[in-house]
Amino acid sequence: MARPSTQKQRRREVVDAALAAAAEHGLRNLSLTDVANQAGVTRGALLYYYEDLDAILVEAHAAGMRRVGEERAALVALQEGAAQKLETAITAGLPEGPDDALMRLLYEFDVLAGKSPLHDELVQRLYREQLELYRGILEQGSASGEFRLTGALDDIAMNFVALEDAYGLHIVAGGSITVADAHRAIRLFAEQAGAALTA
Repeated sequence: MARPSTQKQRRREVVDAALAAAAEHGLRNLSLTDVANQAGVTRGALLYYYEDLDAILVEAHAAGMRRVGEERAALVALQEGAAQKLETAITAGLPEGPDDALMRLLYEFDVLAGKSPLHDELVQRLYREQLELYRGILEQGSASGEFRLTGALDDIAMNFVALEDAYGLHIVAGGSITVADAHRAIRLFAEQAGAALTA
């Protein structure tokens, strides 16, 4: 049996292989064999670490949630002032580009919502985390006088999440919207909503 540290590393490698295989084959067509081939191991070797393909995908889903959820929240918490926090939240919430496999998989997991109770709960939990992050920043900015919101705080927070998700999907789809385009457009919305950002 693998030592705990080695097992953790192997499990991480399997998740990375799943991300790469999903980027190549798409989540709907992904098979355990695809992941095994990407990892350079047998199916049996994968099943030593995970019960099945869905167990691998759940861990990949959780990794994406950590990046957009708790890891981003930690980055935001390091910033001074609501405007800098909002700037960081926007930047860290967008994909790095069309080749961002982890973010691409997160969007594909939305397709599983309603078909898999576990993935449905993960999708809803991530949405709540996104929403609470923006709400907290907007509340801080309103209380400090940095922001003069032009609408209901909850509606503005929902719009930040909707824009982040919509632009992020276009970015990983490799369309005409770039990360810079998305960042600029969300910043413009922030200003229109009375949550002006730093220059």
